Amino acid sequence: MTKEYYRNRVFQGDCNDVMQGLPSNSVDFVLTDPPYLMNYRPRSGQTVLNDNQADWLVPSAEEMYRLLRRDSLCVSFYGWQAADLFIGAWRKAGFRIVGHLVFNKPYAASARFVEYRHECAYVLAKGSPALPATPPADVIDWAYTGNRLHPTQKPVSVLAPLIEAFCPEGGVVLDPFCGSGSTLVAARQTGRDFIGVELATQHHRVAIDRLAA
Repeated sequence: MTKEYYRNRVFQGDCNDVMQGLPSNSVDFVLTDPPYLMNYRPRSGQTVLNDNQADWLVPSAEEMYRLLRRDSLCVSFYGWQAADLFIGAWRKAGFRIVGHLVFNKPYAASARFVEYRHECAYVLAKGSPALPATPPADVIDWAYTGNRLHPTQKPVSVLAPLIEAFCPEGGVVLDPFCGSGSTLVAARQTGRDFIGVELATQHHRVAIDRLAA
């Protein structure tokens, strides 16, 4: 398989199946936003596929680890309600936890016992990556997308600095749960190549259209 085949492509399908067809040690950074395992139901009525089951979690972590070059990093958003499942899957795959990111929202996404005003992600290492020249802060201000393109749409503006910090120039960024393609757009804006995978046909089309635009 040539680099030209899988670089700068958005694959539609199950990410575990797609990743199994990619060569080991072929990506420089993983930045991804998987389902949070919370059966998310926003007011819009949209849903997130596989958000009510966790059978994909361990194999996806193992595949991400395999595809990452040695001494590289992964940043993965996660659902705090299922933190034990995410951490267990990452550690089983071989990742080390080396940082934690909190994205501060100027609004409450919802409220129960507390108001939910943040997103969070772990920084995971394969091997011993070099420290970034300019480490990002571990608390980052959020930019509201309106979730117009995806029920959990992430803003390009908060993803791009992570790519610049953790992925070498000209490197390859993998997002196996790419949704509407925000990570891929951020990779392109920062001069990196990308590989995206999305299960939902409608979101895959949105990602393709955003990149084409």
